[in-house]
Amino acid sequence: FFLFSVAANVLEEDSMEQDIESPVTIHQPKLPKQAREDLPKNISKECAKRKIQRYVRKDGKCNVHHGNVRETYRYLTDIFTTLVDLKWRFNLLIFVMVYTVTWLFFGMIWWLIAYMRGDMDHIGDSTWTPCVSNLNGFVSAFLFSIETETTIGYGYRVITDKCPEGIILLLVQSVLGSIVNAFMVGCMFVKISQPKKRAETLVFSTNAVISMRDGKLCLMFRVGDLRNSHIVEASIRAKLIKSKQTKEGEFIPLNQTDINVGYYTGDDRLFLVSPLIISHEINQQSPFWEISKAQLPKEELEIVVILEGMVEATGMTCQARSSYITSEILWGYRFTPVLTLEDGFYEVDYNSFHETYETNTPVYSAKELAEMASRAELPLTWSVSSKLDQHAELETEEEEKNQEDQNERNGDVANLENESKV
Repeated sequence: FFLFSVAANVLEEDSMEQDIESPVTIHQPKLPKQAREDLPKNISKECAKRKIQRYVRKDGKCNVHHGNVRETYRYLTDIFTTLVDLKWRFNLLIFVMVYTVTWLFFGMIWWLIAYMRGDMDHIGDSTWTPCVSNLNGFVSAFLFSIETETTIGYGYRVITDKCPEGIILLLVQSVLGSIVNAFMVGCMFVKISQPKKRAETLVFSTNAVISMRDGKLCLMFRVGDLRNSHIVEASIRAKLIKSKQTKEGEFIPLNQTDINVGYYTGDDRLFLVSPLIISHEINQQSPFWEISKAQLPKEELEIVVILEGMVEATGMTCQARSSYITSEILWGYRFTPVLTLEDGFYEVDYNSFHETYETNTPVYSAKELAEMASRAELPLTWSVSSKLDQHAELETEEEEKNQEDQNERNGDVANLENESKV
């Protein structure tokens, strides 16, 4: 119970090690050797110095602390998960302590049995049948406990048939030893095979971009997989983290809003063999509908992207996360192509994975662009009555113009008659 309490306390302290406020810095992703030299240089020094409070860090760890958790007993009810979630140094410490404590505990019992039976007083007496042969002290009892639990069986110290209490203890230690082995070895196996390390080879572009694609304003970011073994059933999701105030005046901090990245069209299900650009069309249902280039730096928002799938080698579910704040969203940029066709195969150049280049993009919001387009197409959508009114106005203008021309001609004829009379 003491070890389990230590594990729960260590897990709670471990979750408090992250800083809530962290500066926006560019962390080098774990890329192949040819991709470790170049990093994007689009983030200005002013943005790098500015403090920002993230909800999800760039490495995918959630920047949320759980404070005032009084029901710590819940960690003990799921002790297996608690041990798996611990850091490696604490996990190995508990692993060694559990085995050492059990060996010492049963070694002490074997020594007590030998002491109470009087085996210590008949050491070297060939006529005396001890409970355990060649057990002459606590050290030998401790070694016998290790041999029994690990089933080593050197054959020097053996239990005799004249010790019923020793036989019962042997059965108890064998059963409990098997349970301890199953629990601790299973914990270590799950710890080793966790898919968290697989997520480190799933990379996200350092910046997200906003530009035109197929005549529509789109928010885009790039994802890639560095391994040759693929992620099976990969899917991508994105959420907007932004504070919100309801119509009733309720303030909701860190409100989560879904960002559609192809859910209805199936584009969110990825075949992640080469790097892909994930696109979000900014339409009326988009939370970026009314945001323009000038307004974007003033917004306090964060985009969290989540890539999920099954590891092909183990079949376990893997999840990789990243986030983009306003200073990491570039308006009027596109991603540099990274895929080239070589002799018989496609090659991905991860040197250009994070690179972007500037392109002509309107500075207006998607809503303003839609209004401009609707005004440009307005004459094509006039009603019949409007066209009739316009036609009547044109006829009136023509009649007035004809009347003025007639008056001018009449004036010219009168002038000619006066001149002839003179």
